[in-house]
Amino acid sequence: MHASAEPRVAAASNFCALEKAEVIAAQFEFSDDEISVCVQKFLKQMDEGLQERKPAMCQIPTYVTRVASGKEKGAALGVDLGGTNLRVCLVELYGDTSYNAVHTKYAVPPELMVTHEAAELFAFIAMQIEVLLRTHRPDCLSGSGSVEAFSLGLTFSFPVYQNAINSGTLLRWTKGFDIPSVIGQDVCELLQHQIDIRKLPVTVRALVNDAAGTIMSRAYCLPVNQTHTSIGAIFGTGTNGVYLEKLSKISKPLEGHFDLSTGEMFISIEWGSFDNELAVLPSTEYDVEVDQASINPGNQMFEKRVSGMFLGELLRTVLAKLHVNPAVRLFDSLDSSISLGNESRILLNTRWAVDSSILSVAESDDTEDLAILRRKIVDALGIPLSLATIEDAQIVKLIAHAIGKRAARMGGMALGAVILKTEQLGNTEDFGQSNDPQEIDRREQIKDISANQPAGEDLLEDPIASPSVDGRCLVDIGVDGSVIEFYPRFEGYMREALRAVRGIGTKGEKMIRMGITKDGSSVGAAIIALIAAQQA
Repeated sequence: MHASAEPRVAAASNFCALEKAEVIAAQFEFSDDEISVCVQKFLKQMDEGLQERKPAMCQIPTYVTRVASGKEKGAALGVDLGGTNLRVCLVELYGDTSYNAVHTKYAVPPELMVTHEAAELFAFIAMQIEVLLRTHRPDCLSGSGSVEAFSLGLTFSFPVYQNAINSGTLLRWTKGFDIPSVIGQDVCELLQHQIDIRKLPVTVRALVNDAAGTIMSRAYCLPVNQTHTSIGAIFGTGTNGVYLEKLSKISKPLEGHFDLSTGEMFISIEWGSFDNELAVLPSTEYDVEVDQASINPGNQMFEKRVSGMFLGELLRTVLAKLHVNPAVRLFDSLDSSISLGNESRILLNTRWAVDSSILSVAESDDTEDLAILRRKIVDALGIPLSLATIEDAQIVKLIAHAIGKRAARMGGMALGAVILKTEQLGNTEDFGQSNDPQEIDRREQIKDISANQPAGEDLLEDPIASPSVDGRCLVDIGVDGSVIEFYPRFEGYMREALRAVRGIGTKGEKMIRMGITKDGSSVGAAIIALIAAQQA
């Protein structure tokens, strides 16, 4: 099946209800014209973020100034606090683009996500680091002073303003966290303090954004003759992008020490806060309701339309309104069928009770009776199977598809803007119209390859199978996150949006390779920590 094909919806007997749902689904369309407008706004906010410290799209310097080569060697730790889960890994790099890693994963207790005490969260992280070391490297906890400290990279996937590779202050919380006492503090110092209390041989060497970690992990594993990865993106609980920027284009002050020799630095865009003022972003009454019910209304407006943290709640909000809409009556007779004491099992009216996995199921289920989706409706919404009719499932599928496709196209819009910013495809729709003979020859090679390459195919399962010029892929993007990994056709819908971006188009889209980097943020953090330690 073509990656961007519209999912089939079986014929419904309740045409009136389906038509009403189609009207609502249409509100989530994100047109090519809207993509063009948003790209220009996105580029403008990127430029503003390079000029001064901004409260929204901050364009935060990462102080990481080179891409991994695949030749790095040594052992290091990676910690990834990316949302509701904490990942800790011990990575051994072999210097030949290969590595071995052991991982642990823990759910962050809700009481640590919303609290007044900063120490509680960081003590929890330090405890899990100790558990990993005791399990896999007990020799390093012998108490001997001769034990060499492990370098640790901390992936802290929240807006943090860095002033060195191993130092950064938290600007604000996102993804359901709310610990006011951490805001304005150095998160590396907070973690190091808890590590020292436990007397662990660990030094926090690098503060890393999850997208930057993904870039480094993917770059390390690519064959040395492949184009290095210069763009990374996360589409999971949250969403963000990182790209390699020329130092000459960063006019705001850069504090702290960093390597100037490369002339480049990775920048964390913080695109979750793109267009918080909603000047160009699409917005529905359901988006407004989800925003107002969040812990940070008015902030992270792009993220609230794209990330897994909010997609399930957005779908639940629409479905709850369709349930009480007399013209639709989704899950009809539900209210009268609820027995006393069972109300809590019905999650349709419970805020934040529905995750984004139901959207993936809705997108993938093309069976005649939508049996897979109906079972998911039972599990995710608490609706009795007898009330989850085929007609109800068709409506859920329709709305879920509209929300998911909009999220993917918005993600594609953001990536398109970043690609234009890096100028890797040239400055114009025709890849730059320089009269330089080498540039003319490059454009001709691109045209020849584009003529034989199918457009818009999902390439995530085979990340090396992509077009190249002289054996080098022009744009390589490392991606990670549960949404892009598990939502069918997400990449295909993003590629639709990329083709709509002036300056990329059909030809340019074919020159873009995306590759999933599983657990890339934690492994990448360890790689960056090792590089930072060697440069210290």
